[in-house]
Amino acid sequence: MALAATAKADPVVLGAAETARTALLEVAEPDTVGDHLDATMLGERLAVHRFACTSSAYVGWEWTVSVTRASRQKVATVCESALVPGEGALLSPRWVPYADRLAPGDLRPSDVLPFQDDDPLLVQGFEATGEDDVDELGFVELGLGRRRVLSREGREAAAQRWYDGPNGPESDMAVRASARCSTCGYFLPMAGALRAAFGVCANEWSPADGRVVALGYGCGAHSETDVPAPRPIPVPEPLVDELSVEPL
Repeated sequence: MALAATAKADPVVLGAAETARTALLEVAEPDTVGDHLDATMLGERLAVHRFACTSSAYVGWEWTVSVTRASRQKVATVCESALVPGEGALLSPRWVPYADRLAPGDLRPSDVLPFQDDDPLLVQGFEATGEDDVDELGFVELGLGRRRVLSREGREAAAQRWYDGPNGPESDMAVRASARCSTCGYFLPMAGALRAAFGVCANEWSPADGRVVALGYGCGAHSETDVPAPRPIPVPEPLVDELSVEPL
């Protein structure tokens, strides 16, 4: 726009509206080219002509054709044409990278997430020292035989997500339960720093079976929960009428 403000008006390129329209009709559907809107100088002997786009699929868009002329020539030459958005044009949403578009639960069996070298939720894992006793403790007992492990931020983020989730102590199921997972025989404590707050449910009758649950979570399938067994309804002994005879 700075060039347009300083460029000297050129009557040849500014008056080449029909030349611009003819070139535009060679690349666009004829019924999508509307009225000539205006012409603006972009630089020395260079102008752009704007035409309305009448296509219902491109509301608010405009056709543009840039034209120029050689020095001392009286005929304009077309440089290029394009369809560009105008004021209030209907635009597609801003492009978001694939990795940023995914939300938890979106991953399908065939999907693979891109590698994040600077993931703040991970830190460098245990590296072998060459000492058998130390390496066995790190790899086997502590489970650190991985390239990266959860950072403190990663553990805190997971703990907060689980605590606030459907298997946390404030969920509807937990609020209605009469006993907590911390006293249930089906509760499997987790290893490591999260052991004090979470475990895994191993009760097939529980809606949280196979999932991480908070110590304060609970459900009606608690191992120590008891309700009065239903009493059987007494049924009298069957009576057989031995006096009546049915005709054959």
